[in-house]
Amino acid sequence: MTTAPVPGEPPSTLMSDEAYGALRAAAALWVGTSVLITNSYGKVLIQHVDYRDTCLLPGGAVDQGESPAHAAARELMEELGVAALVDRGLAVDWVSTGAVDAPASMRFPGEILHVFDGGTWDDGRIAEIRLPPSEITGIEFVEPARLPGLLSPADARRALSALRARINAAGTVLLENGRPITPGVLDRLDVLRTARPEYHYPWHRGPAPRELTVTQVWAWLFAPDGRVLILLDPETGSALLPGGKPEEQDQGDPVSTLHREADEEAAARFGSPLLLGHVTDPAGRRAYLRYAAALTDVGPARSDPATGLTYTRILAAPEQAAELFDWGPSVADHLAAVHRARRRLGIPGAALQPVTELGITDLVLSDAAHGPGGAGGSRHPSHAP
Repeated sequence: MTTAPVPGEPPSTLMSDEAYGALRAAAALWVGTSVLITNSYGKVLIQHVDYRDTCLLPGGAVDQGESPAHAAARELMEELGVAALVDRGLAVDWVSTGAVDAPASMRFPGEILHVFDGGTWDDGRIAEIRLPPSEITGIEFVEPARLPGLLSPADARRALSALRARINAAGTVLLENGRPITPGVLDRLDVLRTARPEYHYPWHRGPAPRELTVTQVWAWLFAPDGRVLILLDPETGSALLPGGKPEEQDQGDPVSTLHREADEEAAARFGSPLLLGHVTDPAGRRAYLRYAAALTDVGPARSDPATGLTYTRILAAPEQAAELFDWGPSVADHLAAVHRARRRLGIPGAALQPVTELGITDLVLSDAAHGPGGAGGSRHPSHAP
């Protein structure tokens, strides 16, 4: 065997089988698993346990001779009473000895922790959960931004990195102490570290009633491949749809608001928009309009005059984008309206793929500019069915 010598032996590239086995045993690693599960609103399942003061994702140690995927499925059955196929990895984390918060006598050369994708569980699946008589004292689904306050620092870093990897759809990521070796744009901005914008309001198709005041106008702006333009706040990592608050200069025209805001925030221009519908805030008698349109171009990034921020601009599939917001029960209706409008605009559905960051001087020319939502159309809205 060609390898490094055992300490105390003279330098040599040859080792006996016994010496090589002893060397491997001395460098043995602890291997563990965890499973990231979300509900249909993008909240993460965590477990309260009776043996520590911080919460955990479902999971545990890999038994001798057991594969990590098998261990993850076994732990789901033992801890939640749910049989599930675990076949998609989100992250593999190398945890160094110094990163382990444990007495020196309990430490070992390091840990390898696998994070698997448990998927999105609907209410029926959640109702199947049966907790064991001991160890797990309760579960809850929490906003991702709450994880650092509920899990240990290392566990929270790992869980958020895995969740960003799931949204990014670029495959399994490699972590060191919970941080990606090669961070993407979602990691670099630490997306989900602050609570997602929350709009738990009813969704309605068509224009807002006259008795409601329109206070926000936002749009889903489609690139030719079916992905949409999303803005990320560089200070908080929060996501925004292009758009904003009507101003006097818009003269009561929401489409004028949309053109102005998209240009100021993202240097984005688009064709004739389709009205998707609106959400209402009954307490304030306010309405927030949603449109869809085909991007025609995106100019060089610049600071938004209203906030002074230069937003990071990304392209993502609508389903990826929706995970960056908290729309509550209306999310399915909202996405259905987005896809109806996309089809009317003649734009294909977007395949899940890694999020793309638009550079400082990127220019996107829309093939849809000559279609029904193209640049040659009227700037007045037409209504989606």
